[in-house]
Amino acid sequence: MFPETIETDRLRLAVRSPENVDLDECYRICSSDPGIDEVAEYVPWDPHETKKETLEFLERGRERFEENEAASYVIRPREGEDGAGEIAGFGGFEVDWEKRTAVLGTWLRKGFWGRGYSGERAAALVEVAFDDLDLDIVAVSHHPDNEQSRRAIEKYVDRFGGRREGLLRNHLTFFDDSVHDEVRYTISRDEWREATA
Repeated sequence: MFPETIETDRLRLAVRSPENVDLDECYRICSSDPGIDEVAEYVPWDPHETKKETLEFLERGRERFEENEAASYVIRPREGEDGAGEIAGFGGFEVDWEKRTAVLGTWLRKGFWGRGYSGERAAALVEVAFDDLDLDIVAVSHHPDNEQSRRAIEKYVDRFGGRREGLLRNHLTFFDDSVHDEVRYTISRDEWREATA
């Protein structure tokens, strides 16, 4: 149901799976990549401690994809981009079929911040959610203290006619069982169509 690969002008997204991602490379990135502590500061996971944890992360991506629960992708810059072919990060969406909603999520390695990749990836995934999956809403959120994500999200949400819905208190649970607030944004299919017409 979900596309196996998605290509944008500068990025190639492929299903997050052991077949598409080298385990050793992914483990190095998810455990000790320069800046990994900054990357993981506002997301609900900690740097990986074992290769087994990384393998489970990759396998879970494939399983949820095949069960039509989530489309999670490895993000790589395309030819001509600095770092072409490297893992820039991971991103995708979960689907709540009953609520007809896709919830976006992503993280990029620090060396790939500031290139506009988050917005480019979001544009492709929003199109899949509305055109291919016929969903009604795309939602995205960030930790209130994550200024970098706030700026990136506000740019593309505004570009697609969406809006900031507000602060959801005690809505985000991290793996250490700490609970955090979350700022949520949504884009409706009609808003997106009008903005991109």
